Amino acid sequence: MPRRRVLFLAGLGAVAAVGVPVTIARLTGIPDFASTATLTGHTGWVSSVAFSPDGRILATGSRDATGRLWDVASHKSIATLAGHTGWVSSVAFSPDGRILATGSEDNTVRLWDVAGHESIATLTGHTGWVMSVTFSPDGRILATGGDDNTVRLWDVARRKSIATLHTGWVYSVAFSPDGKVLATGGDDHAVKLWDVAGRRSIATLTGHTREVYSVAFSPDGRILATGGEDNTVRLWDVASRATIATLTGHTPTAYTGTVWSVAFSPDGKIIATGGDDNTVKLRDMAGLESTATLTGHTGTVYSVAFSPDGKIIATGSEDNTVKLWPPR
Repeated sequence: MPRRRVLFLAGLGAVAAVGVPVTIARLTGIPDFASTATLTGHTGWVSSVAFSPDGRILATGSRDATGRLWDVASHKSIATLAGHTGWVSSVAFSPDGRILATGSEDNTVRLWDVAGHESIATLTGHTGWVMSVTFSPDGRILATGGDDNTVRLWDVARRKSIATLHTGWVYSVAFSPDGKVLATGGDDHAVKLWDVAGRRSIATLTGHTREVYSVAFSPDGRILATGGEDNTVRLWDVASRATIATLTGHTPTAYTGTVWSVAFSPDGKIIATGGDDNTVKLRDMAGLESTATLTGHTGTVYSVAFSPDGKIIATGSEDNTVKLWPPR
């Protein structure tokens, strides 16, 4: 498959399949999110956004080969992280907020000291584009996935690779909240679940008909959301490995019908997705009804993230900008 606009995924829409007995808490109302800030400075597509654990800093990665740190309150850029020689496709904060990990088209992962705004390590071993990075909940392990058909687990303290999980191209990786399971999505149209301690595959979830670009666990770890190039988001019961629902809703474009990013609100009551139709859609998890569409970007929305308190949504787009969406 040629290297297309690879990043991450997700979407929404109408319920196409329901039937697994998972209880989802009733939502009393969804905030009216509205864009109040557009962060400019990147000169390429913004492929990844992530809030620091305290919500004060936003990190972004871009096709311009840089990462940036932004002050969320003032909307100002506070640092440009330069050093990669290719597209920075993924950014992730450590749970204590002291380290930022970035994955790049240059086949490397860099670790950055957030306070000092400087690179503290370069992790090598991947032989292809590193498309996704994520820290385990305890911060001890970094998982990375790429187009070299591997997922790597790294000991963060020792800066050392401790395991290589063999699979196909990997576009997205996510740890369960308890850190015991790693989910991966890739070009084989499947989602794989891995036992982190045993370094072994424990399940393959099938149903998507195209590449899977994004995976995300609900805050309680009971639901896994996945999205991809088939313009759907699937919700899975993690315990039973069964599909709870198949969601559609983003409008397919002339280019493709991909949904690139999916994120749960911290309380698990809202799921947000970004797609090729330049929009973000919000859905009430209680009834899976599409509740809001955020418009304003003029290009594909590649990445969506909620602030830790759930009060702000950040989005990164093909239009080279980042938007912040707090409630009105």
